[in-house]
Amino acid sequence: MTIKLLAIGKTDNKQLQTLIADYQKRLGHYIKFDFEIIPDLKKAKNLSAIQQKQKEGELILLRINPTDILILLDENGKQMDSVVFSQYLQKHMNSGIKQLIFVIGGPYGFSEEVYNKAQGKLSLSKMTFSHQMIRLFIVEQLYRAFTILKNEPYHHR
Repeated sequence: MTIKLLAIGKTDNKQLQTLIADYQKRLGHYIKFDFEIIPDLKKAKNLSAIQQKQKEGELILLRINPTDILILLDENGKQMDSVVFSQYLQKHMNSGIKQLIFVIGGPYGFSEEVYNKAQGKLSLSKMTFSHQMIRLFIVEQLYRAFTILKNEPYHHR
């Protein structure tokens, strides 16, 4: 199985880029992991929130195959602790799917078409974080989940 993270817009902060790259490298020891950036829309300031969600949604859906499992990182999604999240990943790996995709949307969230295509929604917290920080948090949680599954000492219960 491959895990893919899709995100709208690049990360400008060099320290965040370094941390994300570190966890990506660590994660590569456990599973094939891809991180794909969908470039910010050009002239987004001229678009309404609905138009922006629509255009970003089209770009997201272009990157999804019919057999992929799509999970949206969404403030209204299900919350899990790290152990439950690791079990969630194990369940997907056991199901035989080829690719599990987590998506971080743009500033206004997702279009209805993306919500309709998704098989799940995941919330990392009730708090609001910048979309750039969420990238680091999800990659770290993916790494943590695999260390839990392998009974490695990274996660303390």
